[in-house]
Amino acid sequence: MTEAERQEVLAILHSERFRDLPPEQVVATLLEGKVYLCSVRTMYRLLKQQGETTPRRRQRRHPEYQRPELMATAPNQTWTWDITLLRGPHRGIYYRLYVILDLFSRYVVGWLLARTENGKLAARALREACEREGVEQAQLTIHADRGTAATSKTVADMLDALGVSRSFSRPRVSDDNPYSESLFKHLKYCPTFPDRFASYEGARAFCHVFFPWYNDHHRHSGIAFFTPSAVHHGEVEQLAATRTVALNDAFSRHPERFVHGRPAPRMPPAVVYINPPLDPIANKIETH
Repeated sequence: MTEAERQEVLAILHSERFRDLPPEQVVATLLEGKVYLCSVRTMYRLLKQQGETTPRRRQRRHPEYQRPELMATAPNQTWTWDITLLRGPHRGIYYRLYVILDLFSRYVVGWLLARTENGKLAARALREACEREGVEQAQLTIHADRGTAATSKTVADMLDALGVSRSFSRPRVSDDNPYSESLFKHLKYCPTFPDRFASYEGARAFCHVFFPWYNDHHRHSGIAFFTPSAVHHGEVEQLAATRTVALNDAFSRHPERFVHGRPAPRMPPAVVYINPPLDPIANKIETH
């Protein structure tokens, strides 16, 4: 092709009529007007020379979501929350269970059962939990998925008024909120959890039993089999000392049974992450 022919083809491709169309559609449209300038392949070659081989049609561009990296070294630094569905007495009837979890201690700081999901109910549950825990300004970060309740203006305004920072999971990335997901799995695998709840009142009664048991009696594997309540309320050192006495007594009576020497009780992690930093130096934090 001559330079004049190349410029003519580019002018057609850049025209208002064709600038959003791929070469295949340009060639087909021109042929129906009894015009042939060049092949589809040649059009692509000319566009490549111009650095214009990206999609030509207007496309919806999804924003790039930042990977959340959250850390807690003590209770009431970072909370995660989410909503799960509890099946009601009939198909299509669900109750919404809002649960707020402390990242460090795994302690449920608040929950709410409702028939609907909206920002006002979420804001109420979060506000009551903050008041109950005595959260101070700029002390807390709350992490959630990008559901309509979590991203509502009502929740945003309430948290801003309390000086609470917000964090969100990336869309379709379940590992960005693993602790809430784990709690819901534990809830629904509970032996007394029914296939369906006969009523809203029945579901609420179940929650009134489950959450005190979970906080005060469940020995959580992620926190060295202490209860969430013990970690949340600073009772670990005392309980660990009691475990140490029992282990020392066992060792003194039968040292041959402990092939690795004098045993020591496991301790909960000193730091808990959602998505640890990718930088190995920043991730190097001393543990117990």
